[in-house]
Amino acid sequence: MRHLKRNSKFSRTGEHRNAMLANLVCSLIKHRRVTTTLAKAKAARPVADKMVTLGKRGRIHDRRLAASRLRSPARTLHRTRQAREEWRKYHDVVRILFVDLAPGFKDRPGGYTRILKLQQRRGDAAQMAILEWVEASVVSSPADDPQTQQEAGKAKE
Repeated sequence: MRHLKRNSKFSRTGEHRNAMLANLVCSLIKHRRVTTTLAKAKAARPVADKMVTLGKRGRIHDRRLAASRLRSPARTLHRTRQAREEWRKYHDVVRILFVDLAPGFKDRPGGYTRILKLQQRRGDAAQMAILEWVEASVVSSPADDPQTQQEAGKAKE
């Protein structure tokens, strides 16, 4: 019986499912918007909301809990200081969560994400959805993203 069992299994083991949700939330933190299936978006929403709640508290223990749940390394080894700073700015999801995202949600009591339904996927007719942050002020402009700047530079050429 499945009484009081809220989470979907997605035909995966628990470890695989937790890794998938952690990767999905990390992508949401980095890119501010993720396109995925509706079922995965519904499963990732509570994880993302809990991470923002940890970010709002902002203690060192909360950072460690977030790094553990998101499976994010505290820091990585880089050859140069510039490479380390670039990694911290664009790829360190714990820093992005605690420094960039969470302060924007300080006055909001909950409901940090929204799910927008899309059309069905062509290959298997899975219902697709966009998972994104609610606050428009939290979402950075495309000019802040280095990948977008590179693509814009290529388009001009």
